[in-house]
Amino acid sequence: MKYPIGIQDFRVLREGGYVYVDKTEHIHHILNRGKYFFLSRPRRFGKSLLLSTIRELYSGSRELFEGLWVEDQWDWEHTNPVIHIKFASFKYKDNPLKKAIQEGLEQEAERLGIDLAEGDFINPLEDLIVKAHRKYGRKVVLLIDEYDKPIIDYLDEVEQAEANRDTLKWLYSIIKDSDPHLELAFITGVSAFSKVSIFSDLNNLENISLSPSAYTLLGITQEELERYFSQQLAEVDAEKVRYWYNGYGWGGKYKVYNPFSILRFFKDGHLFQNFWFETGTPTFLVREMKKHRYYNVRAIRVSQSKISAFDFSRLDPIAVLFQTGYLTIAEYVPEDNLYTLDYPNVEVRQSLEQNLLSDYLDFPLEDPLARVVNLRNALRQKDLQEVIDIFNALFASLPYDHWQRENEHFFHAIIHLTFSLLGVYIQSEVHTAKGRCDAIVQTEKYIYAFEFKLDKGADEALQQIEEKGYLAPWADSPKEKIAVGVSFSSKEKQVGDWGVKE
Repeated sequence: MKYPIGIQDFRVLREGGYVYVDKTEHIHHILNRGKYFFLSRPRRFGKSLLLSTIRELYSGSRELFEGLWVEDQWDWEHTNPVIHIKFASFKYKDNPLKKAIQEGLEQEAERLGIDLAEGDFINPLEDLIVKAHRKYGRKVVLLIDEYDKPIIDYLDEVEQAEANRDTLKWLYSIIKDSDPHLELAFITGVSAFSKVSIFSDLNNLENISLSPSAYTLLGITQEELERYFSQQLAEVDAEKVRYWYNGYGWGGKYKVYNPFSILRFFKDGHLFQNFWFETGTPTFLVREMKKHRYYNVRAIRVSQSKISAFDFSRLDPIAVLFQTGYLTIAEYVPEDNLYTLDYPNVEVRQSLEQNLLSDYLDFPLEDPLARVVNLRNALRQKDLQEVIDIFNALFASLPYDHWQRENEHFFHAIIHLTFSLLGVYIQSEVHTAKGRCDAIVQTEKYIYAFEFKLDKGADEALQQIEEKGYLAPWADSPKEKIAVGVSFSSKEKQVGDWGVKE
């Protein structure tokens, strides 16, 4: 089987004999219900392939759709000129954005056999749309891929991001007035900037990002995975695959796999690795999370306005985490109009928490994930002295000024991230709510209840475990139950006292 990893051109995919999960029924239903669409999805999720597919539909390329659902549902005799704008191919990092746009649209014009007018006061997109309609005698299909890339690429340079936004607003401002010349406009991107800031008066642009019609438009559902990759699934632990790579959702109920990760998993010998994350480590985003003191982003309840807005001058890390794919919708309650956000899967959680922990520890020489694995091994062997040594090694790597300035916040963040990462390898629950144990860890033989204190006695921690009955839910388990009280000294920046009670 040939896996279309990184292939964004529908023609190349089909002519090359790559596997294609048929999404043409979803595409057909959406195109039949309107004219102006906007779709936001994380990177590497198939947005470019979607627009390439739409391009071939309107170009009448019936031979590419042989055997697919849409083959006998489309009017192949009716074709339209297609303007396909791909910002990933525009050279705006080496040139002013307006110049890069002009050069990019000139290439599209050349492909369509059109000469664009020159001049500072001419909008090249408007000129191209009008001339394409006149030349071909049919309305134009306008496809804009990664409409926001010139902004997303400069989130850590606000002045440049604002300048690029203004240029994009100028470019897109003509879309509404071009309505007589347009058959369809379909725009995709990562972020959902407000219509006011980017699309001006284009109030008929339908945002289908959270619409039921687009829940499974991109990504691979469990049913699709079992239908198209049954042989591959038979060779692996299917539940572990789901645990690692499934879980993206935009309506709470329907979940999909990130196509890039699951295809890489099948192609690369069934190794459980962080494929999606390695294609774009979010250094800037991790820095913003730390600045806003976000380290526990599990089960966050938010309104639609919070996750649909994107203001790069006042970045909300939660909105950015959602729109860039590090958080997804785990549940939606229509009655309350509230969404519950969480990590989609282990791949994303492990990767983001590992990077965040490294940032808190000021990028220590030893990978924090290696310490987490050492912690797991020590707990399996009931070597609690080694557990304490690992904690001391973690905190010893903290920069002195950071620790003294925010010792309590750093303390809670490092404890939480360490035990959350531990949960990738063994059953570990880390809590922050009042009245719950700081961490419960289960190995093959033991169940540990950890309670951590800062500048207090370990006896107080052990007493709390006993009085609150943190181990009571596992009273019937044959595993040995162990209470561990740990007290950190903010002055010494290490464990000052610890105790164990079995």
